[in-house]
Amino acid sequence: MQKILKNSSVSMATNTIVFEGIGPVLFERSRRAKHINISVRPFKGVRVAVPFGVSFKMAEKIVRQKLSWTHKHLLSIKHAERIQKTENNTASINRTEAKRKLVTRLNELAEHYDFTYNRVFIRNQKTRWGSCSSKKNINLNMKLAVLPDRLIDYVILHELVHLKIPNHSKEFWTALDRLVLNSKMLKAELRKFSPGLL
Repeated sequence: MQKILKNSSVSMATNTIVFEGIGPVLFERSRRAKHINISVRPFKGVRVAVPFGVSFKMAEKIVRQKLSWTHKHLLSIKHAERIQKTENNTASINRTEAKRKLVTRLNELAEHYDFTYNRVFIRNQKTRWGSCSSKKNINLNMKLAVLPDRLIDYVILHELVHLKIPNHSKEFWTALDRLVLNSKMLKAELRKFSPGLL
């Protein structure tokens, strides 16, 4: 299923086709292009440079042959966009506000699920989102504050469960699954954000 959108003012120079699984692809006539060139650009999407002498119909055929390649690179670009957005958020993060937000949520979840911790530390870390010490102290990365709320809760509950089970055994994951819906999905989503890149 595809949808063709034309720019009425320059309909001879551009053409946009929406491909299923890819989204809108801009076909643009280019005097510089010697061959059909597909590019995937952050925040701009997919563009196809079409040289003069080559029809948009032929360019569309080439794109269809490379949908798998385009989809793969589009996923990579989307990841880069998420990182850049989060970097922008991190640059303006206020440590005091981050601490208040994270500590408040930690206390809410600890009270709701009947966990007791000793102390909490909010740090700017490069390798971990959180940790739990043998003294029942919880460390949280201040950069958590710019992540989606569902990931904040996932990390906090992860560390709270460590208060009772200080390892990543099957027992630990079973206990966490009782508190978090789709924990595996959240774990995979969290991996898309690296504290070292923020």
